[in-house]
Amino acid sequence: MIRLHITLLAALAAGLAACGDAATDNPPQTSAAGPAPTDLAAKPQSPVAIDYRIIGTPIVGQPLAIDIEVRSLIGPQPITLQYRINDSTAMELTEAQPAEVSIAPMADDAPTVQQVRLVPLREGRLFLNVAASIEVEGGQVSTAMAIPVQVGAAPQQPATNGTLTTDENGAAVRSLPANEG
Repeated sequence: MIRLHITLLAALAAGLAACGDAATDNPPQTSAAGPAPTDLAAKPQSPVAIDYRIIGTPIVGQPLAIDIEVRSLIGPQPITLQYRINDSTAMELTEAQPAEVSIAPMADDAPTVQQVRLVPLREGRLFLNVAASIEVEGGQVSTAMAIPVQVGAAPQQPATNGTLTTDENGAAVRSLPANEG
């Protein structure tokens, strides 16, 4: 219990230190012209739209094709696709499959389909990470997507932690004990 209090005090002190002298800084400037403008920029949108389609049934040891459809949302720019698999014991790109490809834009702004080939090495829920980059005036912007590949018939079951009980109102409560060692 004392360790918890010390941890909370340390976190509070770090949070206050990060605030610095915010109270003594210049206050926000207000305009006498009237209310603030309402035409603020919206949430940034991804520069590239990515969609995919898994062709066939994923089987351990058998090559699998995935069609990846990409489309630039900021005009006819070349797109660079990078493929990455974080767990090399789960899946690998085929020998002929490059880890990075550049795609020229289509003349009619139609989406471009790029096929990637890989080999699942074990059963379970595996992921192919795809990053699409495009050059813009200020540099390069990217979008990333993790494509799930379910290998095998068994559904993916999340690992359960703690103990499932019910409270006095009959609601389900999962108790997660703390490690104090």
